[in-house]
Amino acid sequence: MTVAADGTGEKSEKRLSRDQRRERTAVAILAAARRLFAEHGYDRTTIRTVAAEVGVDPALVMQHFGAKERLFAAAVESTVDVSSLVHATTQELPAVALRHVFEGFEDVESRSSAEALLRNCLTHPEAMALLRDDVMGQTQAAVAATIGGDDAELRAAVLNACTLGITLARYLLEVPALADAGRDDLHRVLGPALQAIVTPVSEV
Repeated sequence: MTVAADGTGEKSEKRLSRDQRRERTAVAILAAARRLFAEHGYDRTTIRTVAAEVGVDPALVMQHFGAKERLFAAAVESTVDVSSLVHATTQELPAVALRHVFEGFEDVESRSSAEALLRNCLTHPEAMALLRDDVMGQTQAAVAATIGGDDAELRAAVLNACTLGITLARYLLEVPALADAGRDDLHRVLGPALQAIVTPVSEV
């Protein structure tokens, strides 16, 4: 912590309650964990390296989050606003789905979490399960409920697969044309295709 010349920083820290100090430490641990999991992967990130990044004892990290598996789960916890999918109409779903793609990687607060999850999902079972069951599972259920019909689950799963592929190609692989495209261009090109996916045949 940076302390002001007059000592006000130290005094401010002392005024914090025990719960406030605990919460501040937890936030710092999660921020460091997200960064390290994204940069170095699950296997190379340890409780000790996270603790060293924050400047605390490894025992304190374990006190807050337990084993590394639980720390990883907390660090990559989904920030997807499922309510926006629940309340969207079938016509609005493509735009909402693309907004989730953009916000997941272009929002400073959520990027490290999303990147840590995606970079580890193909190499570690924990990350794969979190992506499939928590992130994609939540969005698929919400989208299927909006679409309705006998093949709603399939259509929702295909929409998920498309947006996941776009995310990987644009932000991790950085495929030139896709990475350089503006949001408006992506909406223009992808919108009709995604709309066809979520629209039941009876409505076409």
